[in-house]
Amino acid sequence: MPPTLGALLRTPKLRLRLLTGGDRLDRQVEWVAVSELTDPTPYLAGGELVLTTGVRWAEEMPDLRSYVRRLAERDIAGVGFGAAVVWERTPDELCAAAEEFGVTLVEVARETPFIAVGKEVSRLLAQEEYEGLGRAFTAQRALTRAALSGAGAVVDRLARELDGWVVLMEPDGAVRHAAPASAADHAYRLAPELPRLRGAGPRAGASVVSGREHVALQSLAAGRRVRGFLAVGAREGFGSHDRTLVHAAVSLLTLELERPAAEVGSGLVPGVVAALFDGALDPTSPGAAALARVLPAAPVVVAAAQDPPPEGPWPEGVWGTETTDVSTPGTARTLLLAAADRADLLPEVCDELFEGPVGLSEPVDYSELAVARAQAERALSVAVEEARAIVRSGDLPGGLLGMTDTPAGLRLADDLLGPLDRQRNAAELLASLRAYLAASGRWDAASESLGVHRHTLRYRMRRIRELLTVDLDDPDHRVELWIALRVREGRGRP
Repeated sequence: MPPTLGALLRTPKLRLRLLTGGDRLDRQVEWVAVSELTDPTPYLAGGELVLTTGVRWAEEMPDLRSYVRRLAERDIAGVGFGAAVVWERTPDELCAAAEEFGVTLVEVARETPFIAVGKEVSRLLAQEEYEGLGRAFTAQRALTRAALSGAGAVVDRLARELDGWVVLMEPDGAVRHAAPASAADHAYRLAPELPRLRGAGPRAGASVVSGREHVALQSLAAGRRVRGFLAVGAREGFGSHDRTLVHAAVSLLTLELERPAAEVGSGLVPGVVAALFDGALDPTSPGAAALARVLPAAPVVVAAAQDPPPEGPWPEGVWGTETTDVSTPGTARTLLLAAADRADLLPEVCDELFEGPVGLSEPVDYSELAVARAQAERALSVAVEEARAIVRSGDLPGGLLGMTDTPAGLRLADDLLGPLDRQRNAAELLASLRAYLAASGRWDAASESLGVHRHTLRYRMRRIRELLTVDLDDPDHRVELWIALRVREGRGRP
């Protein structure tokens, strides 16, 4: 979930002081909006922490009561007032209005730039996203292991992971397995939905909301034949990671229901392929011996495409799945797996399956699938940026810097160095930062390489610390800045 107001107030470097709304510190901050408008509500979506210095209030004092009332009606998370910029302290009228309309009001110290608050919220959001991905990968790994014990184990595990109920039904609606056992009663309530799903074809799904309970109903089909239905219920609805887990369960259960008719070499369903890429399933382990017989022999090659997977079956010897691009949450990707001896044929196969660009990895063993996925996705990023049909990882620069040399890496570098770019002497500041980092913080060596006095360099570095709000004595921050500079240099940027 997004960070709370309380979490921001407990961040010492932000120097935030609570003025009103101490009982609402559990309110989540969706984003930070800096606005000096007397009515910023047309540009707000709700959930923002609105930051202002009141610079326009000095010209024409607005009705602060109406100002806060409109913000409260927009359901913002809170208001942050930058003190000692235009107004020596937060106006009493603003405090009174915030108290009246139940809006949390904090005072932002003069030493804290608004961008530092925005960066902290962004950092906490990113941290939560990656932690959520970690939890989802762990849950998917447990779900895949449960699949080795049969459909009932998958249903039981899914119910525990979602803290809800799950029912697996036969094609005629009869209950095959339910977790907990009392969840079988839900099958009768959902029976009217099944005929519609049967007629909608494979991968059909429906959502039912009853009070606070959300139910997802999904058909389990291979080809055009429906093998069963999966119903999942949760009290508070489904997050993105919950939906990913349900999608994996659907794939695993489809595989299980198809098992009697499956033949060796018939292929793998997307959920198992996704588990392979995520490291949740080791095809060399004893429990996965059946899968090892149908997988291509190592070494293998991974391909990444922007387009969704095809509706029909995969070509012989190719396995694929739809997944999420970790570097850009919410962006779908298609990953393909094939034996390395088919690498020369993959461009032709991908050309038939996809209209957009494709990235190919180097040949790897199954233990290095995560590396191959990163290679393929990096090659895809380059293919998209340069409008090329296919890019091979082996044709790109290697090393850690090479891995960060992607459009996403360049955006992160620009975001990190943006405060310097916006200064009139940006070139001097960037050159000074690079010289300082290259000299490992040695003032004499850095100033000599720049041809300036060391006191001049010290002044510039003090200004850089203020603008970037980073600790240049922290090796993590120094490495991050150095990589950002090198990534931009590699793209011909100053």
